[in-house]
Amino acid sequence: MTDLSGRDPFELFQEWLDEASESEPNDPNAMAIATADAEGRPSLRMVLLKGFDPAGFVFYTNLESRKGTQLAENANAALLFHWKSLRRQVRVEGPVEPVSEAEADEYFATRARGSQIGAWASDQSRPLESRYALEKKVAKFGAKFGVSTVARPPHWSGFRIKPARIEFWKDGAFRLHDRFLFEPSSEVESGWRVTRLYP
Repeated sequence: MTDLSGRDPFELFQEWLDEASESEPNDPNAMAIATADAEGRPSLRMVLLKGFDPAGFVFYTNLESRKGTQLAENANAALLFHWKSLRRQVRVEGPVEPVSEAEADEYFATRARGSQIGAWASDQSRPLESRYALEKKVAKFGAKFGVSTVARPPHWSGFRIKPARIEFWKDGAFRLHDRFLFEPSSEVESGWRVTRLYP
């Protein structure tokens, strides 16, 4: 990669995501998200990016899940996008804040009905006695809502990671990779200080 000074990291991310959408066989918006509890013990899992803009990167989850409770205790997270077909990665780190009720409602309304019902039926991250027990809860909530609109559960919403660091990584020959770190800065016209890192 050439010098990225003056580039907007969100525009660059969009370019890379668009390319990944053409080359990745599944879920180009998949990202690993690391959270930690109040004692700093980390946890990592894959989720799907559901939106991004200069305010940050958004995903949705059950607020009572392990990630939800950890973010309530420690409102910081790290994201990793790995596009193997392109030999590229993007890392994002920063504080986390809840999305607005309106944002959560708007996104929930776009989900498939089965996924909406599933959000009510799943006690995410907690012990499940059997697959049948889950299917029974799905049937229960399916009957409850019938053909009516499925409201968003109060325990289901989203989070926005506000980037304090965004790193773009591109594979290089002999492991001499290109790494560019973007950090917010009021001293730079673009609003982002860009630093090339050793591989």
